Amino acid sequence: MPDHRTLETRALQAWCSPVRSTAMPLARRDLRGAPTGKAELTALLPRPVDEQERSSEVVAAILAEVRADGDAALRRYTARFDGVELDELSVSLEECRAALERIPNELRTALEVAAERIRAYHAHEADRPAPDFDSEGISVRHLIRPVQRAGCYAPGGRARYPSTVLMCAVPARVAGVEEVVLCVPPGPEGRINDATLAAAAVAGVDEVYAVGGAQAIAAMAYGTESIGAVDVIVGPGNRFVAEAKRQVSGVVGVASAFAGPSEVVVIAGPETPPGLAAIDLVVQAEHGPDGSAWLITWSEDVADAVEAEVDAIVAASPRRGDLEATLGSGGYVVLVDGPEQACAVSDVIAPEHLELLVDGAEALLEHIHSAGAVFLGVDAPASIGDYLAGPNHVLPTNRTARFSSALRVDDFRKHIHAVTVGADAVRSLGAHVVILAETEGLPAHAESVRRRWVP
Repeated sequence: MPDHRTLETRALQAWCSPVRSTAMPLARRDLRGAPTGKAELTALLPRPVDEQERSSEVVAAILAEVRADGDAALRRYTARFDGVELDELSVSLEECRAALERIPNELRTALEVAAERIRAYHAHEADRPAPDFDSEGISVRHLIRPVQRAGCYAPGGRARYPSTVLMCAVPARVAGVEEVVLCVPPGPEGRINDATLAAAAVAGVDEVYAVGGAQAIAAMAYGTESIGAVDVIVGPGNRFVAEAKRQVSGVVGVASAFAGPSEVVVIAGPETPPGLAAIDLVVQAEHGPDGSAWLITWSEDVADAVEAEVDAIVAASPRRGDLEATLGSGGYVVLVDGPEQACAVSDVIAPEHLELLVDGAEALLEHIHSAGAVFLGVDAPASIGDYLAGPNHVLPTNRTARFSSALRVDDFRKHIHAVTVGADAVRSLGAHVVILAETEGLPAHAESVRRRWVP
C-alpha cells in the first residue's frame, strides 16, 4: 500500500497553493416555509435540462446505421467521434493481461482490493435479499423505498381486462406505493366497463382515467392538466403502447420489459393430447393482433393433429376473424429432433409464455433460460397463470425475456445503499481510493478522501 505521507505531500502542493476564490457563486433557492408536497417542491426546484429531444435524432441515426452496416458503421463513427481509424475493433485478453503487468504495483493493488470488495458485497447481496454488510470498518445498510406514484395501464376498448388491473395495482399496493393511477381505453359508449372499474375498487386504485393507447403512456410519463406524472408505468398493451413505453423509458421507470402483444410457445411430444396443445395456442391468439403462437414438436403426427384441432377451434369461435388474423401472421409450427432442441428453439424465441406439455416436463427446466413464465405438464395451462396462480401475468414479450422478468413488487421499489465509514477504514483503504481517483483524472475525488485522513 502507498505511504500516506507521500500521497499527502504530493497532493497538498496541488490543492493548497495558490489560494483561489470562487468566481461563480452557487445558485440559491430559499424554500423556508415552502410546502413539502412532491408536486409543489418539483415546481420550486430547478429542473435538469432535457437533452433527450435534441439528441434523439442523432442517436436514432447511429442506431439505424450500426444495425444496417455493422462493423463498418462502428469504424466510421469511431473515426468521426474519437478521431481514430481502427482496422481491428477487438482487443485481445492477452493485451489486458499484459497491461496488468505494466501498470504500477500500487494501482494493481488498488484495483484488486476494489474488485474483491465489490465481489464480496454482491455475493452477500445475492445470498440474502436485503443484507447489511460489514467489512473492514465500512458498513452498508440496504434500504428499500417504494416509488411514490405508479401508473397502471390495462387494455380496453373492444376487450376488458379486470385481471390486468389486479395484476398491476395489487403488487403496487403491497410495495407500499402511495398513489396508484389507472388508465384504460374507453369503450364505444365512452366509458370503462363495470368489471374493470370493480377490479380498480378491489385493488385500491386511487385515480382512474378513460384514456388509452400511446397517449395514455405519454400522459402518465409527462403529466397533463388532468393526469399527474408518475414514477413507474406498468401493464401490457398493443405494439403502440409498448413502443410508447420504450420511448418514455428513462423519463419514468418502465417495468417488465415493455410487455406487448401476447405470445406462447407450446412444446409437445407424441404423448401430448393434440386438443390441449391446440386450445392453448388459440388462447394467446385470442388476445388480439400482433401476437404469436408457436408449436414446437419432434412428432410430425402431433404437428398435423394439432393443426387440425386449431382449425376446428378457430372455425367455431365467435372471434374467428381476430384469431385468423393473429394466427395468419404469427402462428408457427416448428419440427425439431427432440426435447433438448425444442428447448433451444424456445430460448431463441424467448416467449412470454412457455408450456411444456410433455411427460417429464420438470427435467426440461434445466434447458430453459429465457421465458417470461413456464407451465409444466398437461394440467398447467397458461390460463391459470393469467388469473390466479399468484405470479404476475404481466410478462416480457418481443424477446425481452432474454434479460427481464415478470412484473413483481420490486418493480415498484428502489434500493438505496446507506454507507457508514469508520475513521480507521478511511486510513486503511483511503490510499487505494486516492490512487484510483488520480488514475481516472479526478483529483477532487482523491482530495475528498485525503482531507479525512490528514488532520
